[in-house]
Amino acid sequence: MVWVNWRRIKNEIKILLLASLPGTTFLIVIVIARLYGFLQDFELTALDTFLRWRPGEVTDDKVVIVGINEEDIRNVGKYPIPDREIAAVIEKIQKYKPVAIGLDIFRNFPVEPGHQELIKVFQKYPNIIGIEKILPPDLISPPPQLPPKQIGFSDIIADKDNKYRRYLLWTPSPKNPHNTEEDKLSLGLQLAQAYLSHENINMQTGIVDKNTIRFKTTELPRFLSNTGGYINENSSGLKILINFRSGKKPFHILSLNDIKAENINPNLLQNKVVIIGITAISSTDFVNTSATIEQKIRGQISGVEFHAHACSQIINAVINGRPLLKVWSEEWEYIWIIACGFYPIIIFSLTQSLWKNLLAVVVVAFALFGLALVLIGYGWWIPIAPGLLTLIINGLGLSGFAFALYQHNQLFNIKMNERQHTIEHAFTVIHNGPLQTLANVLRQMQAQDWPYQELKLQLEKLNYEIREIGEYLKLEALSQEESLRLGSGLKLDLKCPIHELFYAVYTSTLERQDLEYLKNIKVKIRTFEPVDDKCLSVNNKQELCLFLEEALCNVGKHAKGVKRIEAIGKKYEDFYILKIQDNGPGLISSFESKGTKQLKNIAKNLGGDFRRESIAPKGTVCEISWRLRK
Repeated sequence: MVWVNWRRIKNEIKILLLASLPGTTFLIVIVIARLYGFLQDFELTALDTFLRWRPGEVTDDKVVIVGINEEDIRNVGKYPIPDREIAAVIEKIQKYKPVAIGLDIFRNFPVEPGHQELIKVFQKYPNIIGIEKILPPDLISPPPQLPPKQIGFSDIIADKDNKYRRYLLWTPSPKNPHNTEEDKLSLGLQLAQAYLSHENINMQTGIVDKNTIRFKTTELPRFLSNTGGYINENSSGLKILINFRSGKKPFHILSLNDIKAENINPNLLQNKVVIIGITAISSTDFVNTSATIEQKIRGQISGVEFHAHACSQIINAVINGRPLLKVWSEEWEYIWIIACGFYPIIIFSLTQSLWKNLLAVVVVAFALFGLALVLIGYGWWIPIAPGLLTLIINGLGLSGFAFALYQHNQLFNIKMNERQHTIEHAFTVIHNGPLQTLANVLRQMQAQDWPYQELKLQLEKLNYEIREIGEYLKLEALSQEESLRLGSGLKLDLKCPIHELFYAVYTSTLERQDLEYLKNIKVKIRTFEPVDDKCLSVNNKQELCLFLEEALCNVGKHAKGVKRIEAIGKKYEDFYILKIQDNGPGLISSFESKGTKQLKNIAKNLGGDFRRESIAPKGTVCEISWRLRK
């Protein structure tokens, strides 16, 4: 019993190893593909999808956008917006005592009228943050009237798919990279720093990561070259992933006309960060993203909204504990991917069932998707794309293997049962036949009074019985494709010539006791001319034998009073005609039975003609003819 169990265990281990080989190979391919960045687009698309599908958040109460829209431009009657309009709107906003005002509009040269008025506003208010562009190819200077501490760069970095998911916070000065006093800060960081300083929270160097910044205990997770689904990306400067604010209305957006008319709630701007920018669709200041819901232009948000998301996420992470996007270490990410790949293999080893394996994979795939969606709400971006790929592909592959294995086991069990039946039957035949004959011969020889002629007959009988058993075992050893079992129980070797098979079918069927009208036949005529085996395939032979059997059975079932039957097979030029004719009552009904349909199908498969009709004075003829292949 122990040996049998160990053999079963070894067999299951072999099956598991065989099944795990393609799954492990595909898992290795996925890991290599990820290492070389071939899955980056899938992973970034998954990130956008999860950010977009999160539950909506309330509108941010710390950052407000003043967006100059198409109506504002029409009312002003000029574009770019003149300095006087910019100065006037800043003056009106300042009445509400905001913490900081970010001007996301380039003012490196005068836009008359009103340039002097704007200069006075810049000099009057220290809470204004202007912008510059510092990265190639185009460089744009800041407003010359603002000191460096009131300047933030507006440069943003696109991914390879031209979408924006990262935000550059800090970079050395391109003109003087070795002078840390000239380091550049982004507009979003300058505004966030101004707000947090107002709350007595200052920017400091990170503790866990010395190369990042922190506010109080909140460190900003630094973007590295292999962060999450990114592979070998540029990690110069200090970048973070943007955790876009979800919901249909991330920020309060006021128009230029709203500010001019003072048609606003004072509490909306008091002690807030206000960012002024262009939101008109005719503007080119739009960035591509699919991580947000509400968009004027499908797949895009305005540049001022992008800076608002960056500023807002820093402020709310420090003040409210809103999560920043972070990732696992590379080691843990690949452990996760490998675990997802091996899960279907483990499930298969436990179930070895098609449907159980499929169900388990589907359940876990949905669970994995849901887990990723939940974790993104807590700021964790996990490698869902390679995990799902390995899980689903390996799951489907192993499910197919499980089905094939199930089919194989079923067929194996059937064959084993047939073999066992053959062995038992052979033993019974040997016991009841040759062994009994041999025992009788030995007993008579011991008595020494057995005539020679009788001994000879017994030995000849023994020889026949042994040969008969050999023929039986030979037929039982035939494969399903090489054999045909008739209704009489006779098993035919389809490798034999067709005329021999016809004789065997004819003889075996006419001896059947369950066909009532065959018992009364007095005249039996049969002639089957041989056919070159090259003309017929094994499948053709099988169908022709079935045709002959069915035709003879129809005589036995329907030809009441039949006394004569002819079964003739002969060649005529390039054709072979197989005809069964009786002298029964003929066709009584025109109804086409299932047997007749079967005969027609056989003729059709051979590319031949079928005929079944009554003949005069009485009787029925059933005939098939087909062209012999050369």
